[in-house]
Amino acid sequence: MPIEFKDYYQTLGVQRNATGPEIKKAFRKLARKFHPDVAKDQPKAADKFSEINEANEVLSDPDKRLKYDTLGANWNQPEPPPRQKNGFDHTAGGGPEFHFEGTGFSDFFEEFLGSRGRASSGFSRTGAQEMGGGSFAQRGRDLENDLLVTLEEVMHGSTRMISLERTDPRTSSSTIQTLRVKIPAGVHEGQMIRLAGKGQEGFGGGVSGNLYLRVVFAKHPDFRVRDNNLHYDLELSPWEAVLGATVLIPTLDGDVSLKIPAGTIAGRQFRLRAKALPRGDGTYGDLYALVSLQVPSQSTPEQKILWESLATTSTFNPRMAS
Repeated sequence: MPIEFKDYYQTLGVQRNATGPEIKKAFRKLARKFHPDVAKDQPKAADKFSEINEANEVLSDPDKRLKYDTLGANWNQPEPPPRQKNGFDHTAGGGPEFHFEGTGFSDFFEEFLGSRGRASSGFSRTGAQEMGGGSFAQRGRDLENDLLVTLEEVMHGSTRMISLERTDPRTSSSTIQTLRVKIPAGVHEGQMIRLAGKGQEGFGGGVSGNLYLRVVFAKHPDFRVRDNNLHYDLELSPWEAVLGATVLIPTLDGDVSLKIPAGTIAGRQFRLRAKALPRGDGTYGDLYALVSLQVPSQSTPEQKILWESLATTSTFNPRMAS
C-alpha cells in the first residue's frame, strides 16, 4: 500500500511561510487541546497528539523543514526514498520487511527521515556458530525503532502496546505480533528499551535477534527538558510583577502555588525543587520558571486613562534603571 503524504502545515493549521514563533504557538495550542491527560476522547486524542508532535518535530527543525519543503508531495519520486541514501533498509538484506504501529510515528515519518524501523548493520552481534555436520547457526539481526514517550510517562512510567508486522517480500505474506513495552519511570531520551528475542528470526537454528526501542521525548506544550530538569515560561502581567501575586504553576503532578514578590523583573528565575523528572537514584530534578512580562494588546477607554495617569505620575524610566 502506498504511503500517504503528510501535510504537516495543515496538521498544525499554519501557512507554509509560517515563522518559527508562529509554529511554536500553533503547536502549543493544539498540544494542550489534545494532550491525552486532558482530552475527553483518550484514544483519538493520543493519535492526534502524536500527529501534532510529528509535525512539530519536522517544522520546528530548520534542516528537516528545508528537506520537507524541497521534496514536497513527490518526496518518493522518481528516485527511492531518502532512507536508502542513508544506508538504512527495512528489508535487512533481502529478508522480511518490518512495520510498526503504536510507536508514535507515522509510516511517512519513518520513511521520510530514514531512521525508523531499521535492522542493525552486520549479520548479528554474536556472529555465526558452527553446529554438528558442518552447518552454521546464524543469530537473527537486531531491529531498532524510535518510540515517542510523553513526559508524563517519564514521570510515572507506563506500559504500551505496539504491533510489529513482518512481511516477506517474496510471498507478500505477513504476520502481526503485539508486543508489551514497559517504559520505566525516569527513562531518559536516547535510552534503548530492549525486547529480547523480538528481532529478526535466526537461521539454521540460531536464536532471534533483539528489538531495541530508542526513547524520543514528545514535545510538551509547557515545558522544555534539560537533563532531569524542566523549564517553564512564566508570563506575568505588569501589575502582577509590580504589586506581587500568587500564581499557579503547572507541573507533571498538578498545579502548585508560587508567590511572586513585588517588584519582580523580567528574566528572573524561580526554582521549584523536586518538581521535575525522576533521576535513577530516587530523587527528582527541579522546575525552573522564567519570568516574562506580557502587556494587553488592547485597552478600554477607562483602562487607557489609568495607563496615561500612571505614565504622567511615575518617575520610573526603564532605560535609566540600574
